[in-house]
Amino acid sequence: MKNLEYEKICDDILKCDKKIRYVGVYDYGELHDKMRSGVESFLSREETELSLSQAVYRWSTRKKTSEKIGKPIFALAKYERIYRVTIPIGGAGLILISTELDANVNEIVDRVLEIKNKYSE
Repeated sequence: MKNLEYEKICDDILKCDKKIRYVGVYDYGELHDKMRSGVESFLSREETELSLSQAVYRWSTRKKTSEKIGKPIFALAKYERIYRVTIPIGGAGLILISTELDANVNEIVDRVLEIKNKYSE
């Protein structure tokens, strides 16, 4: 799985919906990410990386119940300024997306899952 085309995945995800502000793919300890052009980030690079390491930890805790309730597909958090979606990819990797609050998050997740499956088959 190490040969995933992270830059292309980020580009494809950003292109799939104008309401996506940010996309990052974190895998094997490396962050590949893109911000929508003209959009200001709410977090610094360090804050983004810290947030991602916390997301990786939270994701590992979700896996502990997967035998009983099934594998986690995605996680969604709503903040006062954004939605944030986390989707697993690769071995222990995660796709992290932030969107505007008026985004159709379920539609975006469906599109992102299609993109993810295209690259990870």
